[in-house]
Amino acid sequence: MPRFSIIVPSQGVAGRLSLALDSVLAQSFGDFELIPVCDAPDAPAADVAAGYAERDSRVTPVHSPPSAGPSGARNTGMRAATGAYLLFLDGDDVLVPGALAALADRLDATGDVDVLYFEHERTPWWEGEPTNPAAPLLAKAPAGAFAPERAPEVTGVQLPAWSAAYRSTFVTDRGLTFPDGHFTDLGFGGLVTIAAERMAVLRGVVVRHLVRRQGSRLNQPGAHHFELLDQTDLVLTRAAEQGLSGARSERLFEQLFATVLKTAAHPRRLPSRRRAFFRRAGKLYRRHRPAGFRRPGGRLGVQHRLLAAGAYTAFRALRGANQCAARAAQIVPRPRMLRTSLLYRRQLRRPLEPDLAVYCAYWGRGYACNPAAIHAKARELAPHIRSVFLVEADQAHAMPKGIDHAVIGSRRYWEVLARAKYLVNNANFAEGVVKREGSVHVQTQHGTPLKKMGVDQSTYPVVAAATGSFAKLLGRVDRWDYNLSSNRHSTQMWERAFPGSYESLEYGYPRNDVYCTATADDVARVRRELGVPEGSTAVLYAPTHRDHHTGFEAGLDLEAFCEEAGEDVVVLLRAHYFYDRGLRNTTGRIIDVTSHRSSEDVCLAADALVTDYSSIMFDYANLDRPIVVYADDWEVYQETRGVYFDLMEAPPGPVARTPEELAGVFRDGSYAGPESRALRAAFRERFCQFDDGRAAERVVRRVLLGEPPEAIPPVLPLAERVPAPAATLVRS
Repeated sequence: MPRFSIIVPSQGVAGRLSLALDSVLAQSFGDFELIPVCDAPDAPAADVAAGYAERDSRVTPVHSPPSAGPSGARNTGMRAATGAYLLFLDGDDVLVPGALAALADRLDATGDVDVLYFEHERTPWWEGEPTNPAAPLLAKAPAGAFAPERAPEVTGVQLPAWSAAYRSTFVTDRGLTFPDGHFTDLGFGGLVTIAAERMAVLRGVVVRHLVRRQGSRLNQPGAHHFELLDQTDLVLTRAAEQGLSGARSERLFEQLFATVLKTAAHPRRLPSRRRAFFRRAGKLYRRHRPAGFRRPGGRLGVQHRLLAAGAYTAFRALRGANQCAARAAQIVPRPRMLRTSLLYRRQLRRPLEPDLAVYCAYWGRGYACNPAAIHAKARELAPHIRSVFLVEADQAHAMPKGIDHAVIGSRRYWEVLARAKYLVNNANFAEGVVKREGSVHVQTQHGTPLKKMGVDQSTYPVVAAATGSFAKLLGRVDRWDYNLSSNRHSTQMWERAFPGSYESLEYGYPRNDVYCTATADDVARVRRELGVPEGSTAVLYAPTHRDHHTGFEAGLDLEAFCEEAGEDVVVLLRAHYFYDRGLRNTTGRIIDVTSHRSSEDVCLAADALVTDYSSIMFDYANLDRPIVVYADDWEVYQETRGVYFDLMEAPPGPVARTPEELAGVFRDGSYAGPESRALRAAFRERFCQFDDGRAAERVVRRVLLGEPPEAIPPVLPLAERVPAPAATLVRS
């Protein structure tokens, strides 16, 4: 029997689950079993957990359906547990180093106790200092093991479930489970407190809890706050049945109703039915108030008296000023940038236009990427939606004919931004743009993350300095309602890099639809437009940006490569869009396509891709054409930029470290040989999961037409897709 069973529910935190599991497996004390609880065998978290189970026999994943909620997940984990003590860890929290050793030592010192409470650290995102809210409460407890009567103020209702270790036989013998619904920690903690006969405390931090930037879902508005009263009633009814002593009963009652009053006095949590909540709370208060209970002093004591009397009008008046201020703030949203025009402020007071959509790509660089693909499909499937594309003034001339657009910074720009119901972007809208109630923001992204993104960049100084304020970045993430993903890896990494309350849409990238829909005629047309000579092998060379470089460096002598690779080879050079100056510099067998509007066209024209660490490899893999990785500075890139996985261990094709090796794989044909095809097949299976040619349609139907998820076209299996033909195949 292991000493500890550590149960980790993972719903909604697949992107950070690995951090929680790593923190457990890295413990110096190894006598434990680790039980990740996943939604289903095919859920994102299940993939993560399965990988850990393959590497470590102590990891035993189990499954609990999302409908069962956090309580169902924890109860499922408890049923599977075989350890002497149960520990709970949320999937986005971590155990501090040495935590299990400290718990084991403390239990050795106290002997078997029913429950061992310990401290935890609440770590906020970016702003604010970590806090230890349990420390003041636990500091009052006796030094060794003690009966609950000796410290009646120590109740589980003030501590989350993951701030204690529970003896398994105690939990089983007393039939303790997490109650259904919301506020399940409060219910479970109260039941444990009532049943426990011997407890102890550890005055040290065991869990580091990541405070979600949007706050706990229990603090969000909604009718679920009535379930707080259900849990309160459950605990106090059980306390009465057990005949809890006077001091313990009073402390339990006081702490439970402190939570109830906090909710009753919080207008945002109960936007409606506040009177009904107050009346029911008052009835519970009068029914369960212990004999001789002395109300607390001060403002809280006044609230106790008003609740006991059922005086809702007086209670509401006590909070009236704060309610008025909150309503005023909601009625007139204010942009956060001082430079935002007064026009925008005025437009924000007008109603949203329900059939207006605004699109933007690459900070206004033109009609491109996922926003353009969604825009085009919306014109076909949702013609009633009026669409406006946002573009910088120096790119307005390049907008396709018939595409309504507004120049960024213009009067119309601020008007449509303020009034649009739908806002679609592959980067982020300006800092001052307000997320209005009822508006829908769609973040499409513009690549699959190999390199570290978002808040994961914070530990890389060069990148962090260029990113600027992470607090502001996360403020922009707060506006997202939907976030697109083209593969399960991206879904998990976006959750880590951009933590927020958005919904992930695993629909594929709309810009990649063309890789399944383009014809041989389309490929031939694009090659003619780019100037690719008839009969040549076009190699697309697309290096990524280096954060430690101040300008574009090709990193390769392309003329020499052409000479060495073969007489029919031409290179399509596409530098990172940071270096697009709108000019074409074509010389000899090098065709500069950096300024070409569509990266999708360039990929269609190419017979093979050479890249270093650019995310274009993930998109190009949809074409099932040869890919070669030129990794002359992989170790430097890893150190300065950070990556999510080792590309050298799972490349999409041959890896060349020197110019000679790169030319050699083309000269001998191995770039397109059997080994290359095998590597590419594994890469496509992992990273081309959802790109089947219908991504744009899915987005339009779900977001703009409001169709339910079950009505959205399913993703076509990879084996059934037919990529656009390469020019070499057409010639054959």
